[in-house]
Amino acid sequence: MTPNKTKVASPADKEATGDQLARTILNSLSAHVAILDENGFILETNLAWMQFAEANHIRMRPDTLKVNYLEICDRADGYSAEESLSVARGIRGVIAGHKEEFVMDYPCHSPDEKRWFYMRVTRAAGPGPLRIVVSHENITALKLAEERLRQSEAKLYRERQKLEDANTTLKVLLRQREKDQRQMEADILDNVRQLVAPILERLDRLPLPQRAKTMLASLDTRLTELTRPFLRRLSAVETVLTPQEIEVAALIREGRTSKEIADLMSLSLTTINFHRRNLRRKLNLRHSNTNLRTYLLSLTE
Repeated sequence: MTPNKTKVASPADKEATGDQLARTILNSLSAHVAILDENGFILETNLAWMQFAEANHIRMRPDTLKVNYLEICDRADGYSAEESLSVARGIRGVIAGHKEEFVMDYPCHSPDEKRWFYMRVTRAAGPGPLRIVVSHENITALKLAEERLRQSEAKLYRERQKLEDANTTLKVLLRQREKDQRQMEADILDNVRQLVAPILERLDRLPLPQRAKTMLASLDTRLTELTRPFLRRLSAVETVLTPQEIEVAALIREGRTSKEIADLMSLSLTTINFHRRNLRRKLNLRHSNTNLRTYLLSLTE
């Protein structure tokens, strides 16, 4: 009986098996891959490369074997000429060993769709003759996503600009409204103090009937309410002023002299000057050249 013997694979069989495995792996890649020699001739391509060539009606055999890839790049014209020359320079740089790899992404649009590819050129590892691996990976989905992102960012930027412009406009309008309101208050205060108050003071000195005096007092109260905004603003400064100091400040703002204020308030000139010094101290103007009336006018601006 002849004993069973395990068949030992020969070196040729192992090489064939290795080549078949390499071919299977190469064809499983989604990237379009070509293997070049040191002169740029295509020695091998994978299934994805051949399918792309057939789909795009390349005027040569789909596997493009024995075609000089560098010469095709050198002869390119039209819109892709500059990119093709860059590719040729990059491949020659890898062949010469001046660079480890060459990469670039480029558009490759067809009449039916827009497409972009990412190209990578490297040296094949291992002993033996120099081999260059050229791969083209379709990155259209990534490019389209980037474009959508850029459009979204541009839209968001435009919307933000609109909001900022609207906010700026609103701030300007609010400032103008506040300024107009303060100016109106100042005008009302000036008119009451300069035109109405003197008449009320003269009427108050007349021997009027009690009913008339009551009506006069009511009118004076209502005018005080009307002029209260400026007085409230003056009271809102950090330093708290007394009621009499507020009244003196209001009269100073109107442009009254110290003597006029003394007469209107039935106080001595010394007392009015005392109030003026207190106002400058409480308003932090004691060591400043700022005019007291100018400062008080700024409270309504």
